[in-house]
Amino acid sequence: MRRLAFFVAFLFAGLSSGNAQWEIEESHTTADLRGIDSVGNGIVWASGSGRTVLRTTDNGVHWHTCAVPTSAEKLDFRGIQAFDENTAIVMSSGKGDLSRLYKTTDGCQTWKLLFTNPDKEGFWDAIQFIDANRFPMDRDFGMLLGDPVDGHFVVFLTFDRGEHWERQIKQAPEAQPGEAIFAASNSSLIIPRMIEREFVTGGTTASRIVEFSVFPEDTSFVRDAKVLPGAVEFYGPGQRRWGASKLPLTYGASAGAFSIAARPWGPPNQIGQTIVIVGGDYQHPNSTKEIAAYSSPEGIKPAQTPPRGYRSSVAYDPAQKLWITVGPNGTDISTDDGKNWRALKPSASDAPDADQHWNALSLPFVVGPHGRIGKLNAKTLAP
Repeated sequence: MRRLAFFVAFLFAGLSSGNAQWEIEESHTTADLRGIDSVGNGIVWASGSGRTVLRTTDNGVHWHTCAVPTSAEKLDFRGIQAFDENTAIVMSSGKGDLSRLYKTTDGCQTWKLLFTNPDKEGFWDAIQFIDANRFPMDRDFGMLLGDPVDGHFVVFLTFDRGEHWERQIKQAPEAQPGEAIFAASNSSLIIPRMIEREFVTGGTTASRIVEFSVFPEDTSFVRDAKVLPGAVEFYGPGQRRWGASKLPLTYGASAGAFSIAARPWGPPNQIGQTIVIVGGDYQHPNSTKEIAAYSSPEGIKPAQTPPRGYRSSVAYDPAQKLWITVGPNGTDISTDDGKNWRALKPSASDAPDADQHWNALSLPFVVGPHGRIGKLNAKTLAP
């Protein structure tokens, strides 16, 4: 969302004491980091302002600054998706042709320009690929999401790991006046399966979750999409059904839903997932009113005990069986699928602000302003 100002990351809150959680690492950059993708086996990629791309292959012991495209001097890389230690796609966010995709296949020594935003009024917010661990056969499928153009959210798809992108065929989700997506952490979008896509919004009209199901070629009806109470249903060409539901979250020019994450119920062939959504107002980061929600059989419910303030990213940790959310004034965890949250706080042996000043998660890593990178100390997550 273009109105998301860079200064949001610098809104700091008071210090606290308690249990440690994030071990601060040396990144060798002062960039505002908003993109992070932990591939596994110690391989992690990060991205941020000033065309910054970082990479580690030893689980964060050493972070290396990548060579960057010569044509990208003014770009802000707000999203990154990696496939292995050599291959990654980075997304810049900005109006019109300032939104671009670059790809490296040689460990970020060189980059290829894949795609430039064709919409002069467009603005890209998120890029996601299928979870290769759950769906290895579909790992080349990805989605690129942008703010509305001509009243519809912008959706581009790839079926070859980003080499080619095509606009969503026939129709894209309708947007309400003043509705948009926040490019805060590259986590406003999830792709549970190739035929399912979900994203969250904010803006002056409402906060919403938009869900839809399609065949991979995006032309035929598969099944009824999950339509929550109070949802608006859309029937597009080819008998596709889309659902858009209002969320019990605050909304406004600087407020709404910022991040969505899912915990699958079972194996890849089993349909169903638990969803947690966080957000708030980045201009009022200490407000706890209507900033988090979770899925239930009755629909999306507001958190009973919310996080301590605006949160820009949320993720599920399957190893610890809990949810983690971060923002400029702290870190919170939930052990009951988003119903209740409790704060994590640094101990006397940690940096006094180890819980704060964070933008985005890809566990076990977190990134923030001024080149800030942390790694989760899982031993401190016990109740």
